[in-house]
Amino acid sequence: MNTSAHLVDLIDIIASDDSHVRDLSLDDRCSTMSRDELLEACRRLDAFRRENDNLYQRVRVVFSICDLRFHLPGHLVGRECGEIPFAGYQNLLQRWFSEAIEEFLAEQKKSGASITLSTCLAAAYHRLAFQTLADQVRKSVRTVKGNQWMFRTGHPADLPLRIRNELLQADAEGCYPILRERTSVRMDFSHSGWSDIFFLGMDFPEGARVINASIDLAVHGRHSQPEPPIDCALRVIDEPVLRLVSIDLNASADMTTLSEVYDFARITWVY
Repeated sequence: MNTSAHLVDLIDIIASDDSHVRDLSLDDRCSTMSRDELLEACRRLDAFRRENDNLYQRVRVVFSICDLRFHLPGHLVGRECGEIPFAGYQNLLQRWFSEAIEEFLAEQKKSGASITLSTCLAAAYHRLAFQTLADQVRKSVRTVKGNQWMFRTGHPADLPLRIRNELLQADAEGCYPILRERTSVRMDFSHSGWSDIFFLGMDFPEGARVINASIDLAVHGRHSQPEPPIDCALRVIDEPVLRLVSIDLNASADMTTLSEVYDFARITWVY
């Protein structure tokens, strides 16, 4: 099979309407490809994802490029180490994955492929795929009128959530009441997370079914009966901060601005 046939096969696996073609193994196709063929396939697939408006195909092609990058190390003996552009590394840490990919590809074009660069590109493409899915979920949530406050909040007064008056009454020592919530945990029997169901729903909707149950847990010999494993508490404090504390993780994070509330990656570890 020549190079062009390899490339057509890989794109067909992404975009074909024929399930027999779309469900072919990408690994099987890559196992017989040379280094130059793999690099050219990555280039062609990257161009395909930039030009494609189909969400399903765009996510699938990004995951495929990530997979191809893990086939390259065996063809890069003697090129184990390569320079990583600092700007690309910074972009990767800041979750600017598209920008990181541009920096890594520019370095590859200048200095040639290496295992180091292929690993960085694989990591960036992998995270870009999940970021693309997350952006779609965010877009879907925003289209529901009742959820728009989550993304358009500019002032604390815009929040529809309010603290009940009972929780704002301090006792003689200046302490406020504690609101405690204990609840069961959800156990999933048919899937392991939201992203795979979202992905299945686009390609195999009859298989995208969720079966779960709410359960209490107990440790044999420690608990007399099952108990709700999720235990949360809320208390007003006499400080202008929102303080999140995890007893299990021994971690806390203080938030002083509204934008920090929606920065889900921010956390300060305390030991």
